[in-house]
Amino acid sequence: MTHDAYDSHGQAQDGPERDRASGHVHRPAVDRTQYAHIPGWGADLDKHDRPAVPMERTPPRLDGIHWERPPQQVSDVEVLHSTERAGLTPVYGTTVPPRGISGMLRRAGFRYSENDLRRWLILLLADRVDVVEGLAGDVARGHVPRVYAEMGGRAELRHNPAGAVRKVVTVAALAGVAYWLWQRRRRDDSH
Repeated sequence: MTHDAYDSHGQAQDGPERDRASGHVHRPAVDRTQYAHIPGWGADLDKHDRPAVPMERTPPRLDGIHWERPPQQVSDVEVLHSTERAGLTPVYGTTVPPRGISGMLRRAGFRYSENDLRRWLILLLADRVDVVEGLAGDVARGHVPRVYAEMGGRAELRHNPAGAVRKVVTVAALAGVAYWLWQRRRRDDSH
C-alpha cells in the first residue's frame, strides 16, 4: 500500500493500493449504480474502471460496418489535405480554393502535421490575410466594404455599449500615438 493509504493510527484505509512488482495501482471498486444517473459519468475513470471495459478498444474496432465507399469526387480546383491522410476524403468542399498570399500561407501550413503548433499559427495568419485580401478585392471591384456593420458594430453598441466605447477609445488612442510618432519622425527628418 502507498503511504497515504494508512490513517493516523497506522490502520489501513480503503484507498488505492500499488502492486510493488508491476507498479499498477489497484483502486477499490466503485459503486457504478450510485452515479449512473449523471450523464457522461465514468468517461474519465481509470481505463480498467470504465463502464465500457472490456468492450472498449483503443483504437476502436469498426467491425460489422456494411457500407460502400462513395465514389471519389472529381475536383477542378486545388484542395489542401492533412499530412496524416494519404489522399483526399471521398467528398470535400471546393468553394474556397487557396489563392493569393493567404493561399501560399495555407500551403505552407498544410506541410506540417496536425499536432504541430506551427501549422495552426500559419493557418490563423492565413485567415487574417484572407480577410485583408477580401477587403482589397472589394475595393478593387468598386464596392466599399461596411467593416463596422459586418463586424457586428451595431449589435455590440446595442448589447455591450461599455465594450464598444472601450474599443473606440483604444483605437483612437492607438491612432493618436501613431500620428504623433509619424509627425515626430517627419520633424526629425526635416532637421
